[in-house]
Amino acid sequence: MEGKIPMKTILAIAATAAILGGVLTMPDTAEAKGCLKGAAVGGVAGHMVGSGHGVAGAAAGCAVGHHEANKKADKKEQENQQHANSQNGAASDQTKQ
Repeated sequence: MEGKIPMKTILAIAATAAILGGVLTMPDTAEAKGCLKGAAVGGVAGHMVGSGHGVAGAAAGCAVGHHEANKKADKKEQENQQHANSQNGAASDQTKQ
């Protein structure tokens, strides 16, 4: 078996490259953080399930982390917009008096 690389090693390298490639092409660091945290948790969970599931867990964790980071960013943006609208309403009330 000398000179041959096990398929498990090839798949692990390919999955790692895909995850890192995806992280590096993301424009927003919050999304990258969500992916990295999710991938770490998913990788550990997949590893605990059994052989070869760590990579699948990391990929799924990255997707979930990315989704959660987007939800958090959307909620923060919505709160900021509501705050700005309430501030503008108070300023226009003062100018009317």
